[in-house]
Amino acid sequence: MPVDVWAIDGLSFTGLEGRNAEAMSFMSDGTATGSRSGVRPGDLGLTVTLAGSTINCSAGVAAVAYPGQGVYRVAFPSSVSPGNYTAAHATLNRLDLVYLRVWDNSVDASGLTKGDIVYLAGTPSASPVAPTPAGTQIYLPLATISVLSVSNGSTASVSQAIRPNTVAPGGILPTSTAPAAPYIGQAYYDGSNLLVWNGFVWETYFKTPGAWVTYTPTWTGSGSNPSLGNGTLVGKYSKIGRQVTIHINLIPGSTTTYGSGNYNWALPFTAANNGCSWVLNAHLLGTDRWMGQLIISPAATTAAPFFNLSTTNSRIDFMTPTRPETFANGSALRITGTYESAT
Repeated sequence: MPVDVWAIDGLSFTGLEGRNAEAMSFMSDGTATGSRSGVRPGDLGLTVTLAGSTINCSAGVAAVAYPGQGVYRVAFPSSVSPGNYTAAHATLNRLDLVYLRVWDNSVDASGLTKGDIVYLAGTPSASPVAPTPAGTQIYLPLATISVLSVSNGSTASVSQAIRPNTVAPGGILPTSTAPAAPYIGQAYYDGSNLLVWNGFVWETYFKTPGAWVTYTPTWTGSGSNPSLGNGTLVGKYSKIGRQVTIHINLIPGSTTTYGSGNYNWALPFTAANNGCSWVLNAHLLGTDRWMGQLIISPAATTAAPFFNLSTTNSRIDFMTPTRPETFANGSALRITGTYESAT
């Protein structure tokens, strides 16, 4: 069946034909002519604010997609007010919705052809949720208004978190939630990481590593805990995805006490629970120099170094206040290596 191609002189187009052609300009939603609804990333337009109890929405533009109907481009050249929010309930909080609605009589049989900003009050509840517009409505959520009960102060606050972004095909989508029905190569930024769909899973792309992060590698003993006193204990880590590289440096001081039992040091992140143990390097400088390993077990939050039992016994065991030698003022313990974190 022939179609009218956008845009050739002399042809006439239905609204649906034009909207379907517009679908090429926006990120796909995984359907043949569907697109992702939203506002432009970084665009402060269509921002909902409160002036007393009056709801205001600033000028702005948006794309509103509807199944089988392509994309409606909507532009508000000036601010709009959908009215006042409903007064607070005596004892229950409420979550209201502000949304952009498109009325298209050919779709919703409303008898109207326009766009506007709409306010919909939620239901007061001990656990309030935002309402969903009923019936056939072409709409884009813009904000929620949290209205506290009279007993909780009757205050109201606006959140724009519900408002989605959209981008051009192939663009990087800023969103905290992974897009539904992703396509191979689709990319989004969740506020911390860039993720790309490979057809099976979302792959996290490595960032250029920056300065290592300082953390506190808490030092404990299985019998009683040591006290650092005027000693020095430094922990550093670099994390790329779930790959964690750590360094721990401990130099006891004159007021350090050493506790009892096997020593452990806290990890910056819980280790992955995948049936593997990780073996890192440990080096102890005291009366002698000792080479050992730090063992990280699956799902561990702490790890223990192992050293030779003595200068004449190469079997290994946990480090203690006196093994492999007496840990004392001026000694130095250094640990470094890489493991996989749980998240």
